[in-house]
Amino acid sequence: MRIALLLLVFSLGACGAHVAEGGDDVPDNHDGDGGLPVDDGDGGAAVGCPDVDLLFVIDDSGSMADQQESLIASFPGFVAGIRDRLRSAQSVHIGVVTTEDYQPNPAACRTIGSLITQTGGPASSGQVCGPFAGQTWMDGDAFDLDSKFACAGKVGAGGDSDERVARAVMNALEPARNAPGACNAGFSRPDSLLVIVIITDEDDVADGCDGSGTCMTYGSGGTSAEWYATVVAHRGGHAQNIVVLSLIGRALSNPCGAIPASRLLGFTNRFANRVIGDVCAGSYAPFFLEALPVIDNACRNYEPIL
Repeated sequence: MRIALLLLVFSLGACGAHVAEGGDDVPDNHDGDGGLPVDDGDGGAAVGCPDVDLLFVIDDSGSMADQQESLIASFPGFVAGIRDRLRSAQSVHIGVVTTEDYQPNPAACRTIGSLITQTGGPASSGQVCGPFAGQTWMDGDAFDLDSKFACAGKVGAGGDSDERVARAVMNALEPARNAPGACNAGFSRPDSLLVIVIITDEDDVADGCDGSGTCMTYGSGGTSAEWYATVVAHRGGHAQNIVVLSLIGRALSNPCGAIPASRLLGFTNRFANRVIGDVCAGSYAPFFLEALPVIDNACRNYEPIL
């Protein structure tokens, strides 16, 4: 009944995207949904993106079990809304990565940025989830998509507390990792609309290294500007073909102990197509509802890579 109601809400229209203010050193000078064009009458995009790549970056540290449950519960309505709105998209690729090296994955694909096909450890699904029809990513039209995502998305809460969110994104999209025979083969397509969903209750940790080269923490390396440039380069320089949806810590006082993520906020705010939500929210359904018109608008304004 809950999913049915969500689908009804998705079909009736959209609410404006909530765009967070500030973050890092980037001014918040975007207007949210960018002026959503009038619908073509059937709920789909009139023109736009040929395909969609949907990348979920899920924090698997010790405090994330409840948040993964919330994500899994909201997933069916979100993907159904994307498929309903983006009628021009011929295919949707869906992949999951964690914020660190992930040892339960098959041995050849355990480094950060490799798509998850097998889970293990505390609060995980503890299952072999893929390969999915012979690949490491899920097809948006698969009849058992919800159960497959529930398996792969429940990555557990036994991971490292040094979250490397941006590194997971950049590695997942790098061409070598998406080449034939590689861990993410065929997932990331440079000519697709890219939708990145980040869910973490901590910031991307900074590299804590002293003059001797000893490091107490290991983060993604670099700055939010450098992360942005790398991700945009993986889409042929077309930043407007990228949507970033970040469920992160928003305030010092919150019910789930989340740490405000200023570095990830700075990264997210560099994209015109963005929505920022509270990782401590009891349900993520409203966040994903806000995201739908932003994704729709990005698809309508998709710029082909020549």
